[in-house]
Amino acid sequence: MAGAVAGAALSSRAVNRATVVLILLRVGYAYNWFDTGPALPSIGATFAVGPAQLGLLVASFLVGAGLLQVPAGLLSLRYGARTVSLAGVALLAAASAASAAAPTFATLVALRLLAGAGAALFFSPAIGLVASLYPAGRRGLPVGTFTTAFSAGAALGIVASAGLIPLLGWRLALLAGGALLGALALAAPVLIPTAAGSPPATRPPWRPLPRAFGLPAVWVIGIAFIGVEGASFATGQFIVPYGTSVDGWSILLAGAIGMTFVFPSTFGGPVGGWFAERHRNHRTQFAVAVVGGGAVLALLPWAGVAAAIAIGVLFSFAYGFVYAVMYVLPHFWRELPPGEVPLAIGLFNSIQLTGGAIVASAFGAVVAVSSYDVAWWFLGALTVATLGALVALAPTPPAAGPRDEAAGVPARAPGP
Repeated sequence: MAGAVAGAALSSRAVNRATVVLILLRVGYAYNWFDTGPALPSIGATFAVGPAQLGLLVASFLVGAGLLQVPAGLLSLRYGARTVSLAGVALLAAASAASAAAPTFATLVALRLLAGAGAALFFSPAIGLVASLYPAGRRGLPVGTFTTAFSAGAALGIVASAGLIPLLGWRLALLAGGALLGALALAAPVLIPTAAGSPPATRPPWRPLPRAFGLPAVWVIGIAFIGVEGASFATGQFIVPYGTSVDGWSILLAGAIGMTFVFPSTFGGPVGGWFAERHRNHRTQFAVAVVGGGAVLALLPWAGVAAAIAIGVLFSFAYGFVYAVMYVLPHFWRELPPGEVPLAIGLFNSIQLTGGAIVASAFGAVVAVSSYDVAWWFLGALTVATLGALVALAPTPPAAGPRDEAAGVPARAPGP
């Protein structure tokens, strides 16, 4: 593997420095996914738009992130993980900062779409970049830390944005997130060695569709978890507006509660990864976690503060568990070439993010035509409904096991 060669050629100091920078970029990346949630009421007031239009704003980011997942993997193969991931995070930072100056709501939607595209270019290449710094067998801890940093960044985005908006307004609050990530993006090319994640000496020619595109299991996984993807993003974005407008919570309390809907997934991921590697009843694991998460989400209309926190913790833990099992699963598919595992993940990520954008937009539309109560019931039901696609997923082969190359790489926290 080229990455292992690059990692072996670097000093331990250079490797540690690059790893820290990439983890910080991951935190800033996730921050700029979720800092718009607390800003939605203020954005709605500024542009005189309601929940349905705000649902489109939330969805636009996921559309950008979903459409470029597969192209990001292909570009990384050709031009190197370092080049593509750093270009992606720079685009995300620039579009996020520019959102603060959006003169119209349509411009803001377009900028969030562009920010999502930057997020897609960063995510899967950046995982490859972290892995390239370490030899096989020593990638587990750094890659695991990198992936779970998403939950920390998402929680920080919700809480910090909720605190900044009353002081600075939504425009400066969004500018702060983009500017912080931009500063990290400017420092990253200096601090991450060019030898890491470099493209092959001879660029591979463009080839016909890889085997991953024709593997039914990839498409089944993509469709089955559209509901989970949409629910995880919609709750992270809408829980603050819901709490302030319906339950009368202060924006700071709503932000703190919103954090419980993203941060506990940090713990669900390792538990799910442990189960997925040691027990091959993966369809049962998916079903228990998704049904449990969807059920508690539907209870939100009756929840006070304490119950809302409990629901957030349970829901977040459940979808963290689901994502962990999901990202371990391709390593068991014998018909999938080892080199195409990241591409398979990128493909079902793309399906989930694009479908999740529709779910998040539909959530806003239901709020507009009915109420938040009905929208939470709708979201919980849809989370479970798309799981029905799993009937087409073949059981994991009894004699299968994770490939040696991937054995040290744990599953990531939620979010691309």
